Amino acid sequence: MRVDKYLWCVRYFKTRNMVTELCKKNNIKVNGHLAKASKEVFPMDEIMFRKDQITYTIKVLAIPENRVGAKLVDIYRQDTTSPEAYAHLELLKLSKEHYRKTGEGRPTKKDRRDLENYTTELDVETDE
Repeated sequence: MRVDKYLWCVRYFKTRNMVTELCKKNNIKVNGHLAKASKEVFPMDEIMFRKDQITYTIKVLAIPENRVGAKLVDIYRQDTTSPEAYAHLELLKLSKEHYRKTGEGRPTKKDRRDLENYTTELDVETDE
């Protein structure tokens, strides 16, 4: 099976085109060698790719015939990505939440909606 189709089948990417773009940017390696989208993968191959600031390392256990459900993905791959990489991702998510302190600068779209909801609630209460 092609590497782009395999990564799509085991639900790492939404579309095969996303995988193809990563291959064009030389971000996918199969057994330590840069891979094109048409590179064939076989059981026991190791695939490394970077997505969402994590370098994933997976081992191909079996080849699926079609895209599989999320519960069945573990039958076809073994994730050997280090736990530190996942911890780093959690830290990045937390740092993004606290990057902009509330009340600083121009209001975001969410802040604006909250203000509008608050003012409409006040208008409803004063009408009653």
